[in-house]
Amino acid sequence: MTSAAWRSFDAWIDHTDLPLTLTETSTEVLDRNGKLLRAYPVGDGLRRLAVQPADVDPRFLDMLLRYEDKRFRSHHGVDPIALLRAAGQALRNGRTVSGGSTLTMQVARLLEDGTTGRWSGKLRQMRVALALERRLSKDEILTLYLTHAPYGGAAEGIRAATYSWFGKEPKRLTPAEAALLVALPQSPERHRPDRFPAAANEARDRVLERMQHQGLVSDEQAKAARRAPLPHRMAAFPRLAPHLADRVAALHPGKRQLRLTLDGAVQSRMQQLLAGAVQRTGPRLSAALIAADHQTGEVLALAGSPGYSDADRRGFVDMTQAIRSPGSTLKPLVYGLAFDQGLAHPETLIHDGPVNFAGYAPQNFDGEFRGDIRLREALQLSLNIPVVKLTQELGPARVMASLRAGGAQPELPGGAPGLALSLGGVGISLQDMVQLYAGLAAGGRGSGLRVMQGEAQRTAGRLISPEAAWQVGDILRGLPVPAGARAGSIAYKTGTSYGHRDAWAIGWDGRHVIGVWMGRADGTPVPGIFGGDLAAPVLFEAFGRLKPAFDPLPPPPPATLIVSSAELPQPLRRFRPRDAAFSEPADAPELIFPPNGARLALGSSGLTLKLRGGTAPFLVLANGEPVLSGQRQREFSVPSPGPGFSSLVIVDGAGRSDRVDLRID
Repeated sequence: MTSAAWRSFDAWIDHTDLPLTLTETSTEVLDRNGKLLRAYPVGDGLRRLAVQPADVDPRFLDMLLRYEDKRFRSHHGVDPIALLRAAGQALRNGRTVSGGSTLTMQVARLLEDGTTGRWSGKLRQMRVALALERRLSKDEILTLYLTHAPYGGAAEGIRAATYSWFGKEPKRLTPAEAALLVALPQSPERHRPDRFPAAANEARDRVLERMQHQGLVSDEQAKAARRAPLPHRMAAFPRLAPHLADRVAALHPGKRQLRLTLDGAVQSRMQQLLAGAVQRTGPRLSAALIAADHQTGEVLALAGSPGYSDADRRGFVDMTQAIRSPGSTLKPLVYGLAFDQGLAHPETLIHDGPVNFAGYAPQNFDGEFRGDIRLREALQLSLNIPVVKLTQELGPARVMASLRAGGAQPELPGGAPGLALSLGGVGISLQDMVQLYAGLAAGGRGSGLRVMQGEAQRTAGRLISPEAAWQVGDILRGLPVPAGARAGSIAYKTGTSYGHRDAWAIGWDGRHVIGVWMGRADGTPVPGIFGGDLAAPVLFEAFGRLKPAFDPLPPPPPATLIVSSAELPQPLRRFRPRDAAFSEPADAPELIFPPNGARLALGSSGLTLKLRGGTAPFLVLANGEPVLSGQRQREFSVPSPGPGFSSLVIVDGAGRSDRVDLRID
């Protein structure tokens, strides 16, 4: 070729209009370890995942280059030797045996979606290949092939191929897998192993035979690879944490890779746990779960429903974000605030009896009253009247302010907060409840929950003091646990909203906090559901799936007051409103007969009671049930509660009480 001809040829190559090489790839949502949680299709509906040669098994790359273009590293886009060989084979056989296309020419065809059968198309590919080699490095060209090569169906590129056919990244491939993936792009639909297994097997074995002759695989490896079964179907792409993936993808449009704090293995186990839990309870029941590290705020698992595609359960609704009634799960915060404000101590006595706050008369869940009871027991029994008394003294506005300070965004159905707030009369999400419990778990001031890797750690506002937070946790670790669970391993609280619409269980150990919600996504009641029966077993199993052993709960802070009721300072021995906390105690009622611990014979004339002190009229409760009211005498009879152990409570007109326990034979 003359110099003038060469210059013309050179200019012809330089003036080539190249196709776009920055093709759209799928938005990927990854876990904390780089594991794929979700990949979204690109605009044309294909799965096309970004990839670099370093992400791919080196043996596959060696097979690919030796089979498709063994002089790839040395030619300039067109391999004359391969073209001459292809032409000679065509003349000898009367048909095309091999195309002679280089890997770069195949990239040119893929980028332009062109054909190879016509000479005009082949010439165009040569021109584009020569131009690509001038403007891109060999690794960049190889990357384009690995990104665009078709592998059947909607899978484009090697990463989409390995997920579709083998359910994994292409980092490590067996000889059989690598050989199939080398062969598939030659005819991706006719060689699909799920539809044409014989053709796929033949194509794979041709690659293996050539690699065996070239010494890239041993005879034993080739023999074993030929026996390896072909994939019989295309695997579904991972769809872990789909609700959260949708949320972060919408918040970061155009970002191709989103790395979360989630642990993919933990997320998978938690999704399986929820799916199994609801299968045992009914077709419309939904559930949600969040597990987080309360020291760092990193969310490790977030499941918005038992199944994203389950229409009966409205699985598309992310119930970690839904606003629901928290039932009794806000009670620990109210108690913690009372401890923090010096209004009470876990061993403080409080009266559990009939009350009326300007027309609001709360009742305990079981309708019974227990008289004087320690706050520790009142919280463990989840009594309503004591916590409403604490809320009255704290002020509902203070409780609301603490919720917001802890990072929650509660919604009030009626505007101003009322005393029913502490019984679930507020709307709040599972994510916000886990945020609040993370604060309790971390000593009253935890880290804000976060789901994105690289996001700066933030600290939520202080809820309560470290001493009050420990006291709440010490009470909650004493709750009865589900059958088979280890007592005292976690501090937890259950809750059931009004009308049995929501069942909750939230708890923590020394490192992690987990929240579980169960109910119907449409908010309709689920007769008979209770947080303790339904959600608590799921909570404990979730901890078991999170890690092999519980992290121990922390010891009390040095300033924590740990004493019995009798050793408390006088103002803390019995709960009173703040303005009466330091007043002299009034003449309280006292049951002088029968004495506490008495053992009496069963009689037909009822049970005689004798009182001292107090202000008439008197109310008498037997085993929590009112048996006499309006009594003004100090010696009278009441119906016998019957044989067995019983408790009698006398309440005077000022709301003060006394209690005795006895046995009737």
